[in-house]
Amino acid sequence: MRILLAPMEGLLDHSLRDALTRVGGIDHCVSEFIRVTDQLLPERVFTRIVPELLNGGRTAAGTPVRGQLLGSDPACLADNAARLASLGTGGVDLNFGCPAAIVNRHRGGAVLLDEPELVHAIVVAVRRAVPPAQPVTAKMRIGNRDESRMLDCARAIESAGAAELVVHARTKVQGYRPPAYWDRIAAIRAAVAMPVVANGEIWTAGDARRCRAESGCDALMLGRGIVADPGLALALRGAAVPSWSELLPVLAHFWQRIAGHVAPRHRAGRLKQWLNLLRRRHPEAQAAYDMVRTVNDPRAVGALLFGS
Repeated sequence: MRILLAPMEGLLDHSLRDALTRVGGIDHCVSEFIRVTDQLLPERVFTRIVPELLNGGRTAAGTPVRGQLLGSDPACLADNAARLASLGTGGVDLNFGCPAAIVNRHRGGAVLLDEPELVHAIVVAVRRAVPPAQPVTAKMRIGNRDESRMLDCARAIESAGAAELVVHARTKVQGYRPPAYWDRIAAIRAAVAMPVVANGEIWTAGDARRCRAESGCDALMLGRGIVADPGLALALRGAAVPSWSELLPVLAHFWQRIAGHVAPRHRAGRLKQWLNLLRRRHPEAQAAYDMVRTVNDPRAVGALLFGS
């Protein structure tokens, strides 16, 4: 079984990728999207969002990271994909799944699923621009407003040369509301020959078993589920999972990491965001969350939780 770490704008950035891959069990990561509009982005934009490019395209734990691009201009995406590839990414991923309204209004993410011809043109252009040794992959939802073009989009992505497709089993309109419709992924698997990865609403090992059974996928992409339970990938592999006391040093390392790139006024919020999800699976996280819930001074938060 292959386990991928999902991109999650505003949550799962390089600091959290570093923390979660230290826990283990993840085969590779996909970065949060790099927005491409009408210009070739400077290298510093890529390395700011994917600093793992400065470490051979891997997290500190050695897990490969694939940079993700989002946009709607095939030629501009191709130029930026070539630059990203030159920086040593473990491949180029294309975002056809972001449900954010501001992204969709600017013709990016899941709204493109209404235009399979454009989706095809984007993948073709990027595949031509990226060296053959580096895979081009894509992530999509099962639709924008509905599922009517789901199979058209999957076939367009495959015929354009993508090596793999991740499918989040909800439409844009359904957002992140449960349930995820894993059986729709099975329909996509039946329509294409390329590898398909299932994503959406996988919070526990039981969810993973049901997802694999309904989707037919062996490979899974984990998002909020592994943020809430950093040992989830290990659990899926039948390995020992970390206790809360073993996770505390990981949280402390995360806290140190975000101090290097997050403005002081936002640091406490980033830690509370993670603790808020952790308490879904770790009762001990509730006490930590309560301790800092109303505290915003980074020094006070550090002293309360980590003694520093």
